Amino acid sequence: MIQERRSRLVGAGEISVSFEFFPPKTDRMEETLWAAVRRLEPLRPDFVSVTYGAGGSTRERTHATVARIVRESALEPAAHLTCVGAPRAEVDRVVRDYRAAGVRHIVALRGDPPAGVGAHYEPHPGGYANAAELVAGIAGAGAFEISVAGYPEKHPESPSLAHDLDNLKAKVDAGASRIISQFFFENARFLRFVEQARANGIWCPVVPGIVPIHNFRQVAGFAAKTGTSIPSWLARRFDGLDDDPATTHLVAAAVAAEQVMDLVDQGIRQFHFYTLNRADLVFAICHLLGLRPRTPALKQAVDA
Repeated sequence: MIQERRSRLVGAGEISVSFEFFPPKTDRMEETLWAAVRRLEPLRPDFVSVTYGAGGSTRERTHATVARIVRESALEPAAHLTCVGAPRAEVDRVVRDYRAAGVRHIVALRGDPPAGVGAHYEPHPGGYANAAELVAGIAGAGAFEISVAGYPEKHPESPSLAHDLDNLKAKVDAGASRIISQFFFENARFLRFVEQARANGIWCPVVPGIVPIHNFRQVAGFAAKTGTSIPSWLARRFDGLDDDPATTHLVAAAVAAEQVMDLVDQGIRQFHFYTLNRADLVFAICHLLGLRPRTPALKQAVDA
């Protein structure tokens, strides 16, 4: 079945991808990041996003990573930006700094509290109260493309999916042009989420977020914090592989390939990969999607 789907996908120019990276904390992590960037750059993604730590804790590293991508690659960076724990003037300054660095795409997020996911969120008294207000502020600051987050299984802090969808529509109405989903493992949940978004009057692209499982325990920990369910069949596939990374990666490639190919069969043509700063699994999945390395295009000059 996988081979049959692959034969239909090779050369499918309509497939497009984007990648997420996180800013490095050490010199060794920076080497790993840039190895991943160079490995994936020839696939010509639509954009690459760079994350922002809880409470803005990686702000300077995020800005430095994004600025280097602008300077040293042909990639189009999308800088994450949160509004937690900061006054509006400070957030607005970051937006201006991004623009001065050549960034024209921002992923606008409310952000996690400094204490991490699950801690009580309190808006800064002089800041943006939520992601919808942040989107409106960015939209008023200049010609930025704005992406926002969507949760197929609802945000863990939302009282209901209906409330979550209303919040999502508020972000789109404020100026967001793309929704990137939290990662998920059951495609039916994502497809149902898209249907519910459309029924709620949300018509911008909804891009599925895909996370290849380099380490099952680590990803399961992420899932618990974000409200993403781990189906029992998925856990069984990785059972007994905690000390066998080579087999884990083989199984992870098969699981991710099955997931993305099923989504293609459902009409999905855009994918956002949470790389965890690792390239090999993502590169293999993109190959199965029919994407092939190309010589990077020369970066066009960006108007200030």
